[in-house]
Amino acid sequence: MKLYIVSLPIGNLKDITLRAIETLKKVDFIICEDTRYSLKLLNHYNIKKPLISFYKPVENKKTDNILKRLEKENAALISDSGTPLISDPGNSLVKEAIKKGIEIEAIPGPTAFVPALVLSGLDTDRFLFYGFLPKKKNEIYKILEKLKSINYTIIFYESPKRIEKTLNYILDVFGNRKFSISKELTKKNEKTIRGELKHKEILVQETILGEMVIIIQGNKSKKNISKSINTIDELLFVLKQDYNISKNKLKELLYKKD
Repeated sequence: MKLYIVSLPIGNLKDITLRAIETLKKVDFIICEDTRYSLKLLNHYNIKKPLISFYKPVENKKTDNILKRLEKENAALISDSGTPLISDPGNSLVKEAIKKGIEIEAIPGPTAFVPALVLSGLDTDRFLFYGFLPKKKNEIYKILEKLKSINYTIIFYESPKRIEKTLNYILDVFGNRKFSISKELTKKNEKTIRGELKHKEILVQETILGEMVIIIQGNKSKKNISKSINTIDELLFVLKQDYNISKNKLKELLYKKD
C-alpha cells in the first residue's frame, strides 16, 4: 500500500492544500505527532480517521507495527504543523518503509523556514537549513565554529525560551552580521524582526511566542580562513565557497614546480 507524507499549515488553517484534504480523507489511518493538536485541524475539515501518535521518543517502538499495517492499508504521516521530517519525527519511518518497498508519496505544502527566508531580506539564492541547535553550550559552539565560514545564508529554528542565549552564542562565534527573526508565521500576530546581531536588544520589547525562525547572513569576509578548519575536506570547502578555487586548481597550485 502507500504512505503519504502530508504537509499541513504552519498556523493559518486556510493554507492547507486541496490535495492534502483529499489525501487525509481517503487514507485508512493517520500517523501524527500529537493527536490532540492534530484533531483541531482534522475536526475543522471534518476528517474522521483512526490516529496513531508518533513522536520522537516512541518512533522506534511504533515503527514495526505501522509498517505491518502499511502492507494492507494506506496511511498519512503528518506533523503538528508544516512538512513532516523537517525538524519533526518521521525520518526513521520513511527510511524503513523504503527498505520494505512501500510506496511513498509527498503532498507538498508549507514549511516555516521558507516564508521566513523570503521575508528576511537576506540572500535567498543559496542557503543552509540547520534546524535546531543542540542544548549544551559547548556543542553549540562546536557547530557554530564549523558554520561560521560559510558564505551563504544560514537558517536555525529556536524556542522562545532560548532565543536570547542563542543569538548571543551566534554573535560570539560569527561576529556582527545581519539577521532576521520571524515569529508566529501566518498567524494574526506574525512579525519579522530585522537588524544586526550587535543590536539584538530589539527583541526585548517583543512578545516572543511559538517557534522562532532565525535567518543569519552568510560570511562575507574573505580576509581570514576559519581557525576551526581541521581537515582537508573542510579546507577545500572554504576555498571553494570563499575564494572560488576548484579542487583541480588547488592541486595544480600545490604541485606546481618552480
